[in-house]
Amino acid sequence: QEQLMESGGGLVQPGGSLRLSCAASVSIFSFLAVDWNRQVPGKERELVASIAPSGISNYLNSVKGRFTISRDNGKKSVYLQMNSLKPEDTAVYFCHLLIGTKDYWGQGTQVTVSS
Repeated sequence: QEQLMESGGGLVQPGGSLRLSCAASVSIFSFLAVDWNRQVPGKERELVASIAPSGISNYLNSVKGRFTISRDNGKKSVYLQMNSLKPEDTAVYFCHLLIGTKDYWGQGTQVTVSS
């Protein structure tokens, strides 16, 4: 059964860095686009970054230049390097991929940016 598992969240001071990881138990992982999303209570989930099978990436405007998404197909993993973190980056971050018409989500990892 396909599963996604995030890790790497935590509490960090403004200006700090965190690296999120998403491990996928998906046999066709290397053929799939994967994305990171985040959600704050009371707000809709928003797409933060995505990476295609080719490695081409796209970012939410507010994180461009600060966040970097990458993937390791051999490890079936996707990463989100987050630098220069701001309080407004505080959210639960979710890994997501789509197989056909079915969405797969991880359980989420909390990122809190606060002094």
